[in-house]
Amino acid sequence: MNLIHYPVQKLTALFQQQTVATLPELKSALGTPVDVTVFRKLSALPYRTSYSHRGAFYTLESLMQFDAQGLWSHRNIHFSRHGTLLETAAVLVEESPAGYRASELSGVLQVEVKDALRQLVQAGRLFRREWDGFFWYGAAARARRQEQWAAWQAQGQGSDQVQAALMLFYSLLDEQQRRLYAGLESLQWGHGGDRRMAQMLGLDVATVARGRQQLLALEFGHSG
Repeated sequence: MNLIHYPVQKLTALFQQQTVATLPELKSALGTPVDVTVFRKLSALPYRTSYSHRGAFYTLESLMQFDAQGLWSHRNIHFSRHGTLLETAAVLVEESPAGYRASELSGVLQVEVKDALRQLVQAGRLFRREWDGFFWYGAAARARRQEQWAAWQAQGQGSDQVQAALMLFYSLLDEQQRRLYAGLESLQWGHGGDRRMAQMLGLDVATVARGRQQLLALEFGHSG
């Protein structure tokens, strides 16, 4: 029985020639109609699949130059050190100092991300908050997303430098200090202060109320 050999060097030569290739092009280079044969040969190479174009393009890691976010593009075909669009969106949101709006992340990744973000939120891997008519996305871990939300709020204050400075200060506090700070600000606002501070700082209303109650308990405890 004669065995047909498909030298992996043919794939390497194709990538060196055109940098990226589709599955039909890889099959043509090997001279095989079988997908499994291509992937068996690819497994011997350090390769990547595009997160754009529904993963239709392949390239070699040696040909890529990732940026600081782990992204690389060739002729409007986009690849990520993190793999799929789903994984890339998850990592970028989690590692972002201030989280993302969907439109902001789409600008970074140069593809539509709403469906990927929806899946990640449904799976509990990311957190979504509605604010002023849009959705903001942050890390699932509460402490991390509170830091991101505070940083995002500080960035979005525009000319209100005092408010931006307060949000920056808040982002530097630990969890207990944030709760007490939120309670202090709530006391200054009076009626409705708990809800206002919860929305501004990305906290539960109950958390703000607890911080306010702790401050009042401390005050009355000292006065007694």
